[in-house]
Amino acid sequence: MARSITERMEFEAIRELGFAAITNVYSGVGLPLEHPARVVEIQNLTNELVYISFDGVEDNKIIPPNGFFLLDGKTNDFYLAEGSRVYARRYDAAPVEGIVAVTVIYGTAE
Repeated sequence: MARSITERMEFEAIRELGFAAITNVYSGVGLPLEHPARVVEIQNLTNELVYISFDGVEDNKIIPPNGFFLLDGKTNDFYLAEGSRVYARRYDAAPVEGIVAVTVIYGTAE
């Protein structure tokens, strides 16, 4: 039986925050989301631990150096709202190389 596909996967432009901007205070990683996100991948491509926040205040996740966090809302039919923003700050030592990168995938009607 043929499967009906009603939603197409689309990507927003990648968001980056360079190591020099990762301080002990939260900084936004790029701009807020333009669409409700079904999948969000946050990569810590620095040489130090980083905290991640979704409101710029509370510590929501910690990601090790060269690690990532994958938020898969599609599997359980939820999403990260349009206008949401990802923030990063250092855990302890300041990174001296790399970036924090955010990849956003959203769905559009076919």
